[in-house]
Amino acid sequence: MNSKALYTMMLVLLLPLVSYFIVKKYSEKAIVLPPHYYPDSIITKTKNGKQYTDTIWHQLSDFSMTNQLGNPVSLDSMKGKIMIADFFFTHCPTICVPMAKNMKRLQESITNAQKVGDNTNPYVQFLSFSIDPERDSVSRLKYWADRFQINPDQWWLLTGDKKKIYDLAINEMKLGISDGLGVDSNFTHSDKFVLIDSTRHIRGYYDGLDSVELAKLSSDIVLLTLEKDPNEKSFFAGKLQLIAVVFLITIAGVGMFLYLFRKKSK
Repeated sequence: MNSKALYTMMLVLLLPLVSYFIVKKYSEKAIVLPPHYYPDSIITKTKNGKQYTDTIWHQLSDFSMTNQLGNPVSLDSMKGKIMIADFFFTHCPTICVPMAKNMKRLQESITNAQKVGDNTNPYVQFLSFSIDPERDSVSRLKYWADRFQINPDQWWLLTGDKKKIYDLAINEMKLGISDGLGVDSNFTHSDKFVLIDSTRHIRGYYDGLDSVELAKLSSDIVLLTLEKDPNEKSFFAGKLQLIAVVFLITIAGVGMFLYLFRKKSK
């Protein structure tokens, strides 16, 4: 084997590794994930003489509600799913109908990439909480669901204890509750859709009546489906530098072996 062939082989072996690091560097810069909201605390750590800060983001507390099918629902039952939540009531004279229509369009746009024609994405769940649970019984929610042809496999209308629902809206999701048009002063609610990731962290607020913001929400949902769970570490996590060194040593070893073999052959 001549020197030209040797260098060519070494280049072929080295190229995939170099390409990986280049693609990794620029892809991480190109993808801008939705931000986290509301830090609960910031932890400072010292490692190898360097100081690091780790933010503990606000995580939604679990709840127990009932959906339009009469089935019990909790956050634990949606483990691993991305959630889009809003608040409404079926007697609402203002923004609830257009928000429901927009939510339906959004829900129908999030399809299952693994099954052609399947409009149910197993990793996304839509939630609409009634802020008038005394009137919004299960049968009333079922009526609302039928009115908008809501798919119960991916979109739940929820009712339950009023205090817990308002606590969820105000203290957990941090919504400034206000009636969209100020018509019904007895029941005030927000026009926001709330994006929640699979680890119960809030990742965005979007105007449920604004087409531009809804398009942004649709895009952010896709980005979150690509986001890795920070609690799940891959086999290669923290080992890339070691792998690169081993790879380069291997290339050098192969090159040295071929050089000695060629010299001995002469």
